[in-house]
Amino acid sequence: MRETPGMNALPVCFLAAVLLPLPVMADEEAAGFVPLFNGKDLSGWVNVACAPDTWSVVDGMIHCTGKPTGTMVTERQYENFILELEWRHLVPGGNAGVFAWAESLSAPGTPFLRAIEVQVLDEAYGQSDWYTTHGDIFPIHGSTMEPFPPNRGQRSFPNENRSKASPEWNHYRITCNNGEIRLAVNGKEVSGGKNCRYRKGYIALESEGGVVDYRNLRLKELPSTNPPPEDCAPENEHFLPLYNGVNLEGWKPVEGGAENWRVKDWQLHCAGKKELPLVTNAEYGNFELVLDWQLPGKGLGEGGLVLRGVKSKSLSISAEGREEGKWHRARVRCVGDALTLRIDGEDVELAGKTEFARKTGPVGLWFEGGKAIFANVFVREIKDAGN
Repeated sequence: MRETPGMNALPVCFLAAVLLPLPVMADEEAAGFVPLFNGKDLSGWVNVACAPDTWSVVDGMIHCTGKPTGTMVTERQYENFILELEWRHLVPGGNAGVFAWAESLSAPGTPFLRAIEVQVLDEAYGQSDWYTTHGDIFPIHGSTMEPFPPNRGQRSFPNENRSKASPEWNHYRITCNNGEIRLAVNGKEVSGGKNCRYRKGYIALESEGGVVDYRNLRLKELPSTNPPPEDCAPENEHFLPLYNGVNLEGWKPVEGGAENWRVKDWQLHCAGKKELPLVTNAEYGNFELVLDWQLPGKGLGEGGLVLRGVKSKSLSISAEGREEGKWHRARVRCVGDALTLRIDGEDVELAGKTEFARKTGPVGLWFEGGKAIFANVFVREIKDAGN
């Protein structure tokens, strides 16, 4: 049958009708998204416990060295949102992650945050029954989640392998809404979970050995579903890290004491030689200090803090009454002559009244008679005694 002009024209008109709305749809899809990274500096982000050069901006991308193990969080919290980003590992076998609904301070005895983790793992890292390199999602350090299948425990495995190996770019679309999290890898949803707790908190990028670039980070907030306070991460208390995980910058061991202290990624190891404390270059008056410690092996020896330049036993670091090999967290608040102490979340009664020889001075660590491991050393100055 001979085709007529009318028959040829119809498909063209129909095709035009289909194609014309597409730019509008693309605009609608982009509506409401705002950059989470300005491409110039790290404004809007806070280093939790990494070295100053762990996170940087290179050629308009966020670059992570992977050293030390730690995190960087957003300045503000987010509840319901869609987060899009691209990532690439520059070295095969690299490890990293994106955290949703995170706390702003490292969890006790770990460099990581309480959060829901979206794994950023390169293909050369390998596969196992416990993890994949294609977009696992799982709760860490106190968070909880009901994983979508396939899963093992609370870890949701991807239903399809879609990640590209180093040094290719991958696209993540992370949708967090009303305690439910879903991950799309390179255009297709693969994993997720529901009934997450927390379901409001900070967004974080993880440094865990992998040399990683991130680009095109953008976020669209969704309407609130009014989570109760217990489902929200605590607000950032603005602690600053005193230990950067790569060297002793900002610290000074007493003369001859350098060999007493060894940097080991996020941990700071003490050999326990007598009278060789480690103190800060900076001096503090009114402040609050957070400190984790662990006594390995038989837990021999004892230690404490240097407060305003004076060796103190107010915080007793010893094996007495402590479980061997367990991490402990202390929070020490020093305002005027008032000293308060919490260990593992419990108030500790201090004997007698504290009298400081100085109004300001360095803070520090000491341990003798055995080995000790310290981590997560944070401080915040208190300008107003009511805070």
